[in-house]
Amino acid sequence: MDKFSIIVFVISFLLVSCQEKETERRPNILYIMTDDHTQQALHAYGHGLLDSTYFPNMDRLAKEGALFRNSFVTNSICAPSRAVLLTGKYSHINGKIDNVAPFDWDQQTYPKLLQAGGYETALIGKIHLAGKPQGYDYSLTLPGQGNYYNPELIKNGEEEVKFEGHCEALIPQFVMDWLENDWDRTKPFAINYHTKAPHRNWMPEEKYLSLYEDVEFDFPHNFFDDYQGRGSAAREQEMEIVNNMYWGWDMKFEKNPFTGEESRLPAPFGRMSEEQMEAWNEVYGPANEKFLSQGAPGEQYLKQPPSGEELANFMFHRYLRDYLKVVKSVDDGIGRVLDYLEEQGLLDNTVVVYTSDQGFYLGEHGWYDKRFMYEQSLSTPLLVRYPKEIEAGTEVQEMVLNLDHAPTILDYAGVEIPEDMQGESWRPVAAGQSVPWRDAIYYHYYEYPGPHNVKRHYGVRTDRYKLIHFYYDVDEWEMYDLEKDPDEMNSIYDDPEYKEIQQMLHTRLEELRVQYGDSDGLNQQFIDQSVSNN
Repeated sequence: MDKFSIIVFVISFLLVSCQEKETERRPNILYIMTDDHTQQALHAYGHGLLDSTYFPNMDRLAKEGALFRNSFVTNSICAPSRAVLLTGKYSHINGKIDNVAPFDWDQQTYPKLLQAGGYETALIGKIHLAGKPQGYDYSLTLPGQGNYYNPELIKNGEEEVKFEGHCEALIPQFVMDWLENDWDRTKPFAINYHTKAPHRNWMPEEKYLSLYEDVEFDFPHNFFDDYQGRGSAAREQEMEIVNNMYWGWDMKFEKNPFTGEESRLPAPFGRMSEEQMEAWNEVYGPANEKFLSQGAPGEQYLKQPPSGEELANFMFHRYLRDYLKVVKSVDDGIGRVLDYLEEQGLLDNTVVVYTSDQGFYLGEHGWYDKRFMYEQSLSTPLLVRYPKEIEAGTEVQEMVLNLDHAPTILDYAGVEIPEDMQGESWRPVAAGQSVPWRDAIYYHYYEYPGPHNVKRHYGVRTDRYKLIHFYYDVDEWEMYDLEKDPDEMNSIYDDPEYKEIQQMLHTRLEELRVQYGDSDGLNQQFIDQSVSNN
């Protein structure tokens, strides 16, 4: 080997060595986002639906890291929540106010900043933002909502490929495949690992079709809510399990059991193979027949359908069991990826974040879906594992927002946080440090008129109180003392005993609207845009 070759070899060796040391020093980022997963469905949050044996991997993250007790979203709806995650900015700033408005991929996002900062980035699973993803060295995404069975995925925003199997078994495998075969190990990685589940219509994986079928659940105590004590928004919504779910899409009947007609929104059974459909029918067929058998002898359909609590019990259990079955598959996938990272010696140098794009109703107020600023949809799970900084079993009480995730990830990565990001890094509070922190959060929901008929509203929440303003076609205020009324059943807005609290909340609300650049004029602009879009 001549001198020149030796010099080139030495320089190359030193460069690779420096890159490897840099990769060891800077943590990898694994950001796991589910769709519509709610705190009520996590044993780690202390809810009693199921014990810890059902979702051991989510519980593992809580035990080995931090659980955030007060984790919230700025706009409880899928695509806008994801836009907030990517940009670190409120919906009215990033432009994605609802599921209809376009998302501008040309704007600044944290994956672009990670790329520029030396990270290799990947987006695998659901993003629900139209257009070609930017900021990723690799992407494999579900188009729109995607499908549970035999899904299509789009590679790098261009090539659509169909895969056989269940999406919640496929997506974690794609994550591991990318790490094994495509990741440039001279760089730290940052992966957005986004599941479809547990988004509607909750079609379980074959191996879990019969799971929970013998488990009886109690109704939430306010399942049969009459919506008194609140304004018109709670009464006029269209997200009730009994009155608004579809017999095909949600209840998994091939035809309406009362009329024999095709469901308005049928289940996508046509995507399934013969073997998949056979396995499905072995479980759901007898259960559906049992339901139909409540009719008179010889009737093909139910001319005298069950009603009241009897009907509610069937629909509630069909919904909740299916929801929890697909969460089980998500937990499996998380476990597979964590085990892979551990086997590769990568886990302890990886910041693992687990969250959802928003919370969800599991029968509270008789509802499914999200959108409202009430607690079940405003709150979202947040579990974080990074043993280099976060002590096992940490519980964080500070109020954090999905607005904070982008600056936090940049903070962990050692990448400068842009001044125009509106969130704050929760890295120090996860590490147990005492730092100045927010005393209130701001929320704004826009998608009305629209699916589920939830009126536009914005509001403020402190550690104890909540003030909500419903607007557009109404002008109604609601206020809650979350300590005395955690289920938000009775608004105290006009209660004279809370006059000073009401004034304080109004003041704090206006301060936050100014801080985040929201205004009535901007609201009117979005209203005009929505009218023109519709």
